[in-house]
Amino acid sequence: MTRQPDRILPGVVLMLAFCALAPLLDVSAKLAAEGGMPVGQITTARFLVQGLLMLPIVLVMGLGLLLSPRALAFIALRAVFLILSTFSFVSGIAVMPVADALAIAFVEPFILLILGSLIFGDQVGPRRIAACAVGFCGALFVIQPSLQVFGLVALWPLGTAFFFAFYMLVTRSIAAYMHPVAMQFHTSWTGLLICLPVMVAFNGSGIGPLDPIWPAGLNWLWLVGVGFWAAVSHMCMTYALKFAPSATLAPLHYSEIVVAVILGYLIFGDFPNPLTWVGIAIIVASGLYIIHRERVTARQGVRAAEALTQAP
Repeated sequence: MTRQPDRILPGVVLMLAFCALAPLLDVSAKLAAEGGMPVGQITTARFLVQGLLMLPIVLVMGLGLLLSPRALAFIALRAVFLILSTFSFVSGIAVMPVADALAIAFVEPFILLILGSLIFGDQVGPRRIAACAVGFCGALFVIQPSLQVFGLVALWPLGTAFFFAFYMLVTRSIAAYMHPVAMQFHTSWTGLLICLPVMVAFNGSGIGPLDPIWPAGLNWLWLVGVGFWAAVSHMCMTYALKFAPSATLAPLHYSEIVVAVILGYLIFGDFPNPLTWVGIAIIVASGLYIIHRERVTARQGVRAAEALTQAP
């Protein structure tokens, strides 16, 4: 996918659209959970609806439906991590405010930075490591009061951060040779094929999160909403990255927390307490600092490369 330097504004608009729409996925999931829908069934609905919505897009774009064994293996691994990430997040927001859960999950860039260093050998300086440590401390400010009110379920979003970091690492491994729209579609149907047998196996088991039930009333709407908003929001992000560099768009991602706070207050009457706000501020500040350091490191790499090419 080629990027046009003069299309920064559409990229920014699409990224802001992602930040405005992605929390609707979380709201739909929370409404479904409060309506009695099992977490596993909500997770499965995401992949089912998202896959159905993505299929005509993939066909219209002329993207291939067949995968090589190697690509299929990576897609399956990507789907597993996305399933675990989604299941963890829905388990958290089923009982705690969306904004609190999202703030905890936003430690994912710190985890990704560390894993990138360990797995890919990415250079991570002491300042970025310090920013990661500070970001985790910010997460503790959010987790501590949540633990007191909601119990160990407050740790579910932390699981989301870890699983999503691994999801991003797998994405990084295959992004060079697979179109992002095709990647999203194949992840959807693969995730569905993994989730459906689990739902069938646990049907009638009495294990709440995995024992499916027949949706009633508005639960149909909430389940469809989970997949619909997932598909629409991630398409916005995909095309935002086509128009603008990730370094430009990354800071905008934190506006998702603002939207989550507003929706949480308007729909559920939830509003972060002062300690949670402190944690959110620390996480956002640490994340923005890491983005800044990434930009500085990238510029230094470009200058070093230019110096080498100009050397006699």
